Amino acid sequence: MARNIEIKARLRDRAAVEARAAALAHHGPERIAQDDTFFHTQQGRLKLRTFEDGHGELIFYQRPDHSGPKTSFYLLSTTSEPDTLRESLTLAWGQTGRVQKLRTLYLVGRTRVHLDEVQGLGAWLELEVVLQEGEPEELGVQEAHTLMARLGVSPEDLVQGAYVDLLAHRAATSASN
Repeated sequence: MARNIEIKARLRDRAAVEARAAALAHHGPERIAQDDTFFHTQQGRLKLRTFEDGHGELIFYQRPDHSGPKTSFYLLSTTSEPDTLRESLTLAWGQTGRVQKLRTLYLVGRTRVHLDEVQGLGAWLELEVVLQEGEPEELGVQEAHTLMARLGVSPEDLVQGAYVDLLAHRAATSASN
C-alpha cells in the first residue's frame, strides 16, 4: 500500500497560509470539489470520493487518530460509476457519514498542501507528505514539521481524526444542547 505522512489543522488565517503556500508551490492552485461518503468497516476507513466530472475514487486507508504528523496507509481504486458504487456499498455496509468540501491543492515538493473549505466545519489545512517505498517515516514527519512552520501553522491548531469525525462530533454536540 502507498503511504504518506498527514497532518490536519484548523486555519485561523486562510489568506495568509494560502499566500505562503502559493509562494512555495511548484503547482497550484487547483480547485477540486469533492464529495466523500464513508462506509462502515471492521478496520480502517473506506470512503467513496466523487468529483464534478462524474468519476470517483474508492479509498481505503488506515491511520492513527491523533493530532500531529501520522502515517497513513492507503489503497485507491478509480471508478466511472460512483453513484452505483455508492448505492451498492450503502446497501452492503451502510454509511457512517458524508463530507463535502472545496479543496484548493498546491504541490510543494512531494507534499500535497490542501486548503479545504468543509461544509459545516469551515477552513482547514491538510498536508500529505508522500513517502517512497521503504522510506523511513521520520523523514516525512520532519518534512511535515518544516512545512508547517513555513506556512505559519501552529502545533496548537493540529487536530485528530477525520472531517467525518469532526462533523459527527459537531452534530452530537448540537443534538445534546
